[in-house]
Amino acid sequence: MRHIIISLLIVYIVIPFPATAHVKWFTSEGPIKAPLEEILSPLFIALSLIIAVFLGTLPQLSAKLMSFSLVKITDQRLASLRPFTSILLRLGVAFSLMLQLLSGSILAPEIPLTQMTLWIAILTISLLLIPNKMTTNLGAIGLFILFVFETQTVGIFHMMDYSFYPAIVFALLIQETRYHHVGTPILYFGTGLSLCWAAMEKWVFPELGINIIEQFNIPTFGIEAFIFIVLSAFIEFVLGYLLLIGIFNRLLALFITVLFFMTTTAFGSTEMIGHFILHIILIIFIIEGKGFYPTPIEIHRCLRHQTVFIVSNFLFINLALLLLYYRFT
Repeated sequence: MRHIIISLLIVYIVIPFPATAHVKWFTSEGPIKAPLEEILSPLFIALSLIIAVFLGTLPQLSAKLMSFSLVKITDQRLASLRPFTSILLRLGVAFSLMLQLLSGSILAPEIPLTQMTLWIAILTISLLLIPNKMTTNLGAIGLFILFVFETQTVGIFHMMDYSFYPAIVFALLIQETRYHHVGTPILYFGTGLSLCWAAMEKWVFPELGINIIEQFNIPTFGIEAFIFIVLSAFIEFVLGYLLLIGIFNRLLALFITVLFFMTTTAFGSTEMIGHFILHIILIIFIIEGKGFYPTPIEIHRCLRHQTVFIVSNFLFINLALLLLYYRFT
């Protein structure tokens, strides 16, 4: 089992490019849904169980990591930057929308800009650039209107790929209120759900990922393209799941943002524009850490209970989201 876990870690390191790329941004191929029995293959089941066992070791590893003095010092220094995260979020959203407008898209690279969304976006950007509580709230409402409009256009299950946008709206609205600390947990939830949901696309529509591998000449290191896509989806899902449950918060955020920068070298400006807002959120996570409230995994004080929690929920959420995605997309 130790050798299997080590091999899994090596796979995590050597296949970063498609792991966090939104497939629909880079292919014009029509989606072909794979049969459910093909998705829930022996490979899928075996990987799910192996990864679940590996994740079960993380609570013990986290406890040991937090005991190092260097980690404690780093935590204190990053925590001193927390007063600036509200400004970073507000301006980050504004500049992200600017980049999207310049590319002719809104909220995501595959969503085209229209005359109406252009003016809503310009108004939203203008409001967010003003350092005022009322204009920030109005800018958040503008962002919410954009999200609702595009949800009506492309569908709620499509927009679940970008579930961090409602989380951003909520975090902006509660800035400078006594509930402002709740913003960080909400951002974790929205971002984690976004990554988990986006991973489903690679499992349900594997041909789209294979098309990207062929189109961009992505190295698969001798691994069959289909298996490569399955592994990539597991990586993306695990990253999102760990954000959801709240473990290795800063380290995980740093790792994901590095992955996004690496995918930019393969996919270019579209990748950078599409993930710019996520870079902002991840930088906020690096500064904030877990925030001021207990994370889902910290609700369980005993390490044994944390292990059971992380393993059982990984298997349940994985299967539940997959079946939901398969049924409604």
